[in-house]
Amino acid sequence: MISSTRAAGTISPPKSAPKPVRILAIDYGRRRIGLAISDELGLTAQPLATMQRKNRRADMRQLADLAKKNGVGAILVGSPVHLSGLQSEMAEEAARFAARLREELRLPVELRDERLTSWEAQQVVAELGLGKNADIDALAAAVLLRQYLDEQHNRRKSQRPVHARCEK
Repeated sequence: MISSTRAAGTISPPKSAPKPVRILAIDYGRRRIGLAISDELGLTAQPLATMQRKNRRADMRQLADLAKKNGVGAILVGSPVHLSGLQSEMAEEAARFAARLREELRLPVELRDERLTSWEAQQVVAELGLGKNADIDALAAAVLLRQYLDEQHNRRKSQRPVHARCEK
């Protein structure tokens, strides 16, 4: 029998891996908020819903409930900057919204450049022939989230040692 004891005779508890969490992506708008969510492993992005805006308090309460229900551990908020890269009025509004989310939900919130996510979502709708019933806002949030997840995956992949990348 092999024993795992220290000099003091106590058994050290096994270190548990961090609990997988989901990422919520938000396509911010004055009337609607598009929502998308990742799987727990951070591999996929799925459109979730489009939330009709009511007022700040009701919006925060609805997002807090959604985050809790889905095990959200981080939030991305799309920042609608101009194609030139300059910040728009909506980008400033999205930044204020992100700050409120961070404060009220007590979760990490990151602003992300969302240039062309709505355009890409519209292209997907056209290619798939989804028509007028397509949820463009939720699809745009999913595009934003997919871009983020791809960046994270590529960053982790490039940080692995060369010998680990060669193994199958």
